[in-house]
Amino acid sequence: MNLTLDSLSQAIKGTAAAFRCRQRLQPGGGEGDKVFPPTYAGGVYAVEMRRVAGHAEPVTCVLLDSVQSQANRMELALHDAQAELKLPVVAVDFSEADPTLEEKIGTLTSLQVPHRLADAILRDSNLDGEKFRESKIGREVNAMNTLNATPLFQFCPTALVFGMWDSTGPKGGLGAKFERAMVSEVVGFGAALSDFHKSRGVRRDPLEIRAKVKVQRKADGSWMLASDPRAKGTISPSEINHGSVPFESDNSGLTIEHAEQLTTLSLICLRRLRFPIDATNGGNETANVAARSVLAALGLCAATLAFENGLGLRSRCLLWPDGEMTWELLEKPGQQPRTFTLDGEGAKQLLAQAIEAAKKAGLPWREKPLTLKPSKELVDLVRKSQQQAVKEAGSEDAGA
Repeated sequence: MNLTLDSLSQAIKGTAAAFRCRQRLQPGGGEGDKVFPPTYAGGVYAVEMRRVAGHAEPVTCVLLDSVQSQANRMELALHDAQAELKLPVVAVDFSEADPTLEEKIGTLTSLQVPHRLADAILRDSNLDGEKFRESKIGREVNAMNTLNATPLFQFCPTALVFGMWDSTGPKGGLGAKFERAMVSEVVGFGAALSDFHKSRGVRRDPLEIRAKVKVQRKADGSWMLASDPRAKGTISPSEINHGSVPFESDNSGLTIEHAEQLTTLSLICLRRLRFPIDATNGGNETANVAARSVLAALGLCAATLAFENGLGLRSRCLLWPDGEMTWELLEKPGQQPRTFTLDGEGAKQLLAQAIEAAKKAGLPWREKPLTLKPSKELVDLVRKSQQQAVKEAGSEDAGA
């Protein structure tokens, strides 16, 4: 069956638990080809034993793409289709600062930064001359929670699909938490480890903030560049959530029997969200169902577009699916799930229909980006980090 908005909304209204997609995969080079998983702290692969149907003993498995990485790939797919989808995003425009930087940044959006609307890059930017989180819109965002998810729906709905914790906002550790509704990972089964060799990598910060550019905290909790990097009380940018994380790995790939991509979209999670429209509307059921339907369609669209972009996870980790993408709806325990097909064009149409229904229900949907400007402190931090990068590269060349 093709998935329609009516089917989706009925699933949201009812007691269905989730949409699920299990996709069997093989290395792009064919069975037996080596794949390279990601490496984690200590430079190791995430290897574990799992119980697998049809095997009497636990099977050695390896994580090929984590939940966080899969979410980033889905957000990138939405970013690539943004001109057509017109999703609400918050953007930081570096164009005025770019002439003063070693390398242009352009515009970064909440679909690109690591922590979505709660990211430090957005936090340390300004809206119409005010700190973003102190502006009128920022104060609306500060008030968001599961019982008032409307501000997040209006400005960054992807955070309600992929999850967010506003831990660096004005409330710190008490900041609003939104659990992931969309969870996906890629696992290799029957993994056989190969010989070791040394390899290195880094979790990249899009602003390339450098650890040697030190900062100091102010009494009000904000920060400034340290005039003397050796002075007492200076800290690395990583302590204010800026910067890259380097790693070193001893692993050199492995072979697997097969891989599987398992994606679930929790409708239970979406039902926990409430969407009040104004002071006299505490989130009526029509608005709640309309908003949840948009979020479900958004998650399905993101997963479908990312799937159609291909599973080229990293260098030497290209995977190929055995068949087309098929979704199962988990409706009632003990009953066979209904199955639905959805391609990229169908997913975009489904999302557009859900958005129109949400607008008719009175829900806000901002189609134009909410554009911020980076603060002077953030631009200075980026500039010095880029200068440091150039200096470090020059030192390495001289040593060579």
